[in-house]
Amino acid sequence: MEHNFSPTTYYSTIGSHEPALNVSSGDTVVTATIDAGGWHANGEFIGPRGNPQTGPIYVEGAEPGDTLKVKFEKIWPNRPHGFCSRRIAPHVLEPGDPNMVDMSERLTFRLDFENSTATVEGGPSSLSDLTVPIQPMLGCFGVAPARGQAISTATSGPYGGNMDYKGFAPGVTAYLPVFVEGALFHLGDGHAWQADGEILGTGIEISMDVTLTLEVIKGKEIGWPRGENDDYIFTAGNARPLDQATQHASSEMLRWLQTDYGLDSEEANFLLGMHVEYDVGNIFDPAFTMVCKLPKSVLPK
Repeated sequence: MEHNFSPTTYYSTIGSHEPALNVSSGDTVVTATIDAGGWHANGEFIGPRGNPQTGPIYVEGAEPGDTLKVKFEKIWPNRPHGFCSRRIAPHVLEPGDPNMVDMSERLTFRLDFENSTATVEGGPSSLSDLTVPIQPMLGCFGVAPARGQAISTATSGPYGGNMDYKGFAPGVTAYLPVFVEGALFHLGDGHAWQADGEILGTGIEISMDVTLTLEVIKGKEIGWPRGENDDYIFTAGNARPLDQATQHASSEMLRWLQTDYGLDSEEANFLLGMHVEYDVGNIFDPAFTMVCKLPKSVLPK
């Protein structure tokens, strides 16, 4: 079944909020998000600021110990302008680096949908021709964490959250551990473009039209977010410092190789060590994100 869902309430936490929509496993949801600053596609500020989330969506049959499969079929900007910070986070640079700037002014980008590009509008002359391709993604999404927690959309954890990984793009399937009845899926923080790490603290922030399919995988327990596209499987570890995030992502990949691909511990260690690729998700916010990837071409048949 397909649901056309027009949200009226948005949350700046991911938690066990009152469900805004109930769906069955396998249903498709057509919906929209507002941007990270709380602005609607029509230009109206409806808040709250700080990665407001559409949802939560209650998925019938989801229980703790299951996995929620989320297929992102469409993620695309629904207005022709977005904004982006112009200041790198100080902790990304060396202490005392003279290149640290105190600049709160944002840059505006104008989107050209015909050519699928975004160009700086009204910025400094040196940046006036800066153009990037539109590569839409969702920076923040997840399921309600355990024990009734409601966790700020500024951070992330095993439940997902503000991972800001540009690999969570259209066509990708994400997998999330379920902690509460119904899973309670949230989504938001659309970016028309973002480089690795989100070191500016933003991508090109914009509202999005999103189509996704939600499916419950009964009795399949995972520890951290997972994903796959046509070429890779990947796992996301969310923690700080970055080495702890790497540990979570790497151990989750080893578990995946053993439970789904029939490898023993020794075989999984060797395959991962020979072929691993690491991508950096968010290194701006309280928890960092490291992504551990393996090409599907090297996986056992």
